[in-house]
Order: sequence, then C-alpha cells, then structure tokens
Amino acid sequence: MLRCCILYIFGNEMEEQYNPQAIEIAVAKTWDEQQRFKVKEDFAKEKFFCLSMLPYPSGQLHMGHVRNYSIGDVISRYQMMLGKNVLQPIAWDAFGLPAENAAIKHKVAPANWVKQNIAHMRQQFKRLGFAYDWSREFATSDPSYYRWEQWFFLKLLSKGLVYRKNSMVNWDPVDQTVLANEQVVNGCGWRSGAPVERREIPQWFLKITDYADELLDDLDKLEHWPEQVITMQRNWIGRSEGLNVHFNLADSTESLKIYTTRPDTLYGCTYLAIAVDHPLAQQAAKTNSDIQKFIDDNKNVQVAEAAIAALEKHGIDSGIKAIHPLSGEPIAIWIANYVLMDYGSGAVMAVPGHDQRDFEFAQKYQLPIQQVLVAGNDEACDLNKRAFTGYGKLINSAEFDDLDFDAAYNAIADKLSSAGQAERQTHYRIRDWGVSRQRYWGTPIPIIYCDDCGAVAVPEKDLPVILPEDVEFTGATSPLNSMPEFYETTCPQCGKAARRETDTFDTFMESSWYFVRYACSNADKAMLDDRVKYWAPIDQYVGGIEHAVMHLLYARFFYKLLRDNNLLNSDEPFTRLLTQGMVLKDSAKMSKSKGNVVDPQPLIDKYGADTVRVFMIFAAPPEQSLEWSDSGVDGAYRFLRRLWNFAKKHQDEIKTSCCAIRNNSQIKIDWSEAPEQWRNFRRDMNSLLKKAKYDYERQQFNTVVSGCMKLLNLSEEIAAADAREYEHVKKQIKHKCFSLLLRLLSPIAPHLCQHLWQECAYGDDILTSDWPKVATEALVVDQVQLIVQVNGKLRSKIKVSANADETEIRKIALADDKVKQHTQDKTCRKVIIVPGKLVNIVVG
Repeated sequence: MLRCCILYIFGNEMEEQYNPQAIEIAVAKTWDEQQRFKVKEDFAKEKFFCLSMLPYPSGQLHMGHVRNYSIGDVISRYQMMLGKNVLQPIAWDAFGLPAENAAIKHKVAPANWVKQNIAHMRQQFKRLGFAYDWSREFATSDPSYYRWEQWFFLKLLSKGLVYRKNSMVNWDPVDQTVLANEQVVNGCGWRSGAPVERREIPQWFLKITDYADELLDDLDKLEHWPEQVITMQRNWIGRSEGLNVHFNLADSTESLKIYTTRPDTLYGCTYLAIAVDHPLAQQAAKTNSDIQKFIDDNKNVQVAEAAIAALEKHGIDSGIKAIHPLSGEPIAIWIANYVLMDYGSGAVMAVPGHDQRDFEFAQKYQLPIQQVLVAGNDEACDLNKRAFTGYGKLINSAEFDDLDFDAAYNAIADKLSSAGQAERQTHYRIRDWGVSRQRYWGTPIPIIYCDDCGAVAVPEKDLPVILPEDVEFTGATSPLNSMPEFYETTCPQCGKAARRETDTFDTFMESSWYFVRYACSNADKAMLDDRVKYWAPIDQYVGGIEHAVMHLLYARFFYKLLRDNNLLNSDEPFTRLLTQGMVLKDSAKMSKSKGNVVDPQPLIDKYGADTVRVFMIFAAPPEQSLEWSDSGVDGAYRFLRRLWNFAKKHQDEIKTSCCAIRNNSQIKIDWSEAPEQWRNFRRDMNSLLKKAKYDYERQQFNTVVSGCMKLLNLSEEIAAADAREYEHVKKQIKHKCFSLLLRLLSPIAPHLCQHLWQECAYGDDILTSDWPKVATEALVVDQVQLIVQVNGKLRSKIKVSANADETEIRKIALADDKVKQHTQDKTCRKVIIVPGKLVNIVVG
C-alpha cells in the first residue's frame, strides 16, 4: 500500500495546459481496449436498460444527435455510478428512403452508402465518449436481423393478425411509395414534402385495431411518460362511444350508415355528407358530369386531420335523398371534400346548428340550419354568427324536448334501436397499420403469389428472403420489379411457377422491435431468447416527441404482439420516456436550407468532446429546446480549463490525502469542535451534493452542471482559506470537495473526470467509485442569519440560534445597534417574524 501511495505521489506530473484532445483520445482508447461498457446478465445487481432512439446512418452527426445521445449517456453513466448493471447499446436504422435518394445522387448502391456512413458515424460516436456496449451493435439492414422480422410477420399471418386488401392509400409521387396517415404532414409526405395523392392498390396490414383498447387502457400505466405524449396517443387511438344510425335512402331499400357521438343533436341534422369516393357518389357521377368533375377535382384530398381542418370546404348535391330516421322528412345527401372514406362509413350526418364545420358549409351553400339545443350556464347561442357546439337541453326535438345530453342520448338510442335503425358502437379513430411500401431499400415481405394457391407464406427454412444489394438504382421504381432472379420462384405448396412479393416493409417495422433484440443480438436460433426477460422492459428511453404517434405507438403494439407470442413477459416496452427538445439557432430549427446548421466536428476538434457535452447539457433542461450559443461553448471550455488548473495546482496535496486515507493515517476530525468557517464549507459541500442527487433523479441535468460550477468555486474558496492550526481540516475538506465535484460531473464530462480521478490518485475507474452520500449531520444549522427591516426597509442582519423562539428573536433584533438607530424615541407597534428569513419592525 505504501509503495502504491509513493507511486501516486511521485508519478507523472500533469501537463501545464488542458489538452482535451490528447486526454479524450487516451481515455477512449482505454475504454475500447478494455471493452469497458460490455455487459452481461448479472442477477446479483439491479439492471438498468438505457436507450436512445437508434440513429439513421446519414453519414454525419448534427447537433440534434449530439444532444439526444449525450442525454442518454449522462443517464447511463449516472446509473452505473449507482452500482447498477447498465446496458446502453447502439444500432442503426439503416433501411429507408434517404439511402435510396443518396444512392441516386451519388450513383452508389444504397447498401454501400449505408455501410460507409455507419463506419464514419461509429467513430464519431466513440469520439464523443458514449458508453455503448458495441458488442451488441447491428444494422436493421442485416439479414440476420430482418430474418426474424419476416419470421414474426408470418407468425402473425398464421394467427389472423395480418391481412391483404385493396385500399385507398396515401401515395407520395416523389418517393413513389405509400405513406401511413401519420406520415402525412400538412398534406405532404413527411420526407419528400410532396403533395400526397390518393390511390387504390393492394396492401398488407397489421391488425393494430385488435389492440386498440389495450393500447389505450395501458397508457394509464405509463406514469413516467410526458403527459403530452400520452395525450397524443390517446387522441390518435380515439376511442368514442356512439351510435350507428341508419338513414334509409328515398325510393330505395338501401340505407346509409352514419356514426355519431351526438345523437342528442339528431333532430338538427339537415343534410348528410359523403366522401368523393363513396359508392353513392360514384353512382351519382354516372349520370351527372358536374358531379364527375367535382370528384375528379377532389380525389386527392389530403387525409391528415390538420389538413382537413384547414381545407377550404367544397361540396355538390348528389341529387339523392335520405329519410330522417326520427322526423321522417327527406334530407339531401351532399358530396363533400372534407369527408374521408377511410373513417367510419365514409358518410357523416351534418348538424350545422351545433357543429362549426357543418355551419360554415351550410352557410356557403345556403342549407337549412336548425337549433335543437338551448345553452345553459349563460353560454351564448347565436346561430346567426356561429354554431353552438356545447351541451344543453333539447328543443325542437319532439318528445325529447327538455332532456339533457345523457337522457337524450339514451332515449334516442333506445327508440332507434328498437326500430332497427341504430345500434350502439364503440368507435376508434386509429386504423390498421398498412406496412407495404413500393420501395427497394427495405425488408422483403416474405410472401409468394401463385395463380392457383394465392398468397403463400415463404417456408421458415427459406428465411430470410434476402434483399439483393448489388443493384443499379435509378429511383424511378424498385429495381426488384426488374430482377427476375429475385421475383421468379416456385410455389411452396404446389411447386408451380410463382412470383415473389416485391414490396418491402414500412421501415417503422424494423424500429418497432429493435430495442428488445439488443438483449440477444447474437441469437441465431430464435428471434428472442431468455436474456430478453432479464433486460426488458427498457428502463429509460430518450428521443424526440415527433415520434409520439408513429414509432412510440407502433413499438408499444409490437411489444404486446411479442408478449402474446410468449417472447416477452411484460406489457409495455418503455418504463420511462424523456422527449428532448430541439437544438435551435437564431430561434429556428437547424436545417441546411436555412444555412444555420452547426457541425459538431470542428467544435470537438477545437474544444474537445467534453466541452461540447457540457454545453449541450448545461444550456437548457433536457425537455426544452436549446438555443445554440458560440459564447456558451466557450464558457463550457473555460469551466473545464479551470477544473484542470485547480487539479494541476493541488494535485500533490490531494494525492497525499488519498494516500493517508488508504493508510488509515488521516487525522480524525471532530466536527462539533471545528471552527464555524470549516463547518460552513462542509455544509455547503453537502448541500450541493444533495441538490445534485435530486437533480439527477428528476433529470434536470443543466442544474447539475450549475451545481458543479458552484462546487468548483467552493473548492477554490477552501484552497484560499487561512487554515492556521486547522491545516488538516482544510486538506481533508478540499480533498473531499474535489472528489465530489469529479463524481458529480463525470456522467457529463467523462473523459476529463476519469483522467483527473486517476491523476489525483482517487482511484482507477471513477465509474466504479461509490456514489457520494450526503452527510446529513453536516446540514444541521446551529445558527441562521435573518434580515432585519424597520418599516419595510433593510437596516441590519442578525444571527440567532436555529432553535430560537420568536421572543428571543424579537429581543436580539431590537437590541441590534443598527436597528436602534432607526427605532429609538419611537413606539414599536408590531414585530413581524418570517421564520428563517426576516424580521420586520413596525414603528411610529
């Protein structure tokens, strides 16, 4: 032990100047050689699975990447320091349209482009010091990965959870593929930005609607998810209770089914509206060229609700009448561009008096507006100005007049149900997930089409269906359609010539289960093995809120599918979710088109990775947007350089204290006898430690950095203090304070803290050091300082015992010399005491 201490004390001197590049490269090399972050199952430890959403290998990190993955790394390293068995893996979301677009631009096959980008980004991630278990790395374009996705798809097909049908889809004319409703943003493709068209083509679907109730109900279990994400998913699933009302068609035996959640307004229905692709609209168009023109002009109406809401409403009278199921009166059926065939039956009942959209449409086309509700609670109801959309008592509704919503709902439902003209129904806004994409760079759908046998599953022994990677890619259509060596095959059932499916999976399929594959990424006999039951669910997930109703919803669905196939033993994939804010510059999101992108690499080269990490963490709370600041980066560097300079100056003294601790030769301090100055230093140190622990737990890492800055200030104050006969106290508290600082800052600036931990002889690996414990007795205050005011103006400050009662505080305040100058010869009318803060003396 003595020899160890001598080596520590007389070892290599620290460099004079802070050299982040040399430090970080050396520390990272050691981590890499030791495979420091490779983990395995350890039932003796509490596990912690921390994960940031897998990146797309675009080839170059941007500041959004740096922030997202730095936050995840801070959480992982903090949990390691708590002694947990922490898994933080990384993979690559390698399939998708960007690779195809890049292949066209650079005239290289998508597979080669992706592999080159992964190699480059891997080095960038390592340079930033992220504590990843690289042994679990994979790309979703690896056949060893997507083989199991194909296998699982066929399992779901055999269970009736997959089907194929012709469907009206959102067609992106630029990317030449189908988009899910969630991928249509303001009427445009989420990647290309091109206006979306409507087409009917055969598609494969997963029955997410079979899980709608569970997906909705289990949101209540997600206690550690942002409320905004919960609300977005709840609204997207959109469960509602209502009636299917049957409107008989005039002069016909057929009827039109309408779903409504407001049967109380049924007497206010003055017309029906149907979608342009509704069968009745198509029927009417056969004999009316104006209707046909209207349908042609509006057939590509956007399907996103935001686009529908902003859409200028147009319509045309179909000439067909329906019979009101209560009044028996004929009402017009209009064809309207705001009604979607995919939602409900493609028809809605219009109540212009009590629905603003219907009100505007009725005014535009001079259709009747009927009031059937009277407002209560002083709510305004002027149908000359706008619709009344609230709840109230019924009027102009025959025998249902004066009923409130609940009574009217049930009475009308009962009457129509008994007449066979309605039935109660639970309705969902969510639709089954269309997973077919007419693109090349994706997982091949493992289906073979036979003229005799129909759609046939690829036999398990023939999986994976491998995507050819050596292709000539122009981007006009999928090269798979012109590769007979890929699509020509034989039917597994009858042996006749057949054709392989050339569509590929939506890339959200790959990202809906990748996180559980990390647990057993080297498994080659099963999709998942028992290791996943140790690691799942993910304890902490980090990513952008833009994934709330796409990736996060699909991942929850897929997780439940895996559970129901006995591959998992829990219900939800992500226990805790953190949605980080964007990185802005000049108050705008960074983008190449705006010319405000900041490349992190030059900053890393100049200041070091730790500086970039510290700035990213310090500049804003994780969930809020971060405004880029060049001066902020420079400030983070100055802080780390101060840290280095302090360690350099006091290295030998701290080493000596470390050696004394190891040899049990340190003088024991009786803190009850120590001077107030040193007790205050100790209290401040433990107070900052307590606050930092609290901030780590609530994931407010920016205030952890602030606390570390205060600890460095405190360390400098301690070092500058006059110790006299208490030099041993000074050495010990300085040693302790700097030790706390390094440990608290280590998850955020890992390279420098690891280096200084060793240089100052605290130990070999800072991540295995015990997380510091608060000395609660040090927080006990013997005396408190109170502000003393006279008639509301500050006149003095006094110190009183922490246990002093109001009588004693009053006595000390009135006896203070500075206070006396403002109270003498005056009458003391009142003394107001705010415990722990101030005394206000009122005189006159």
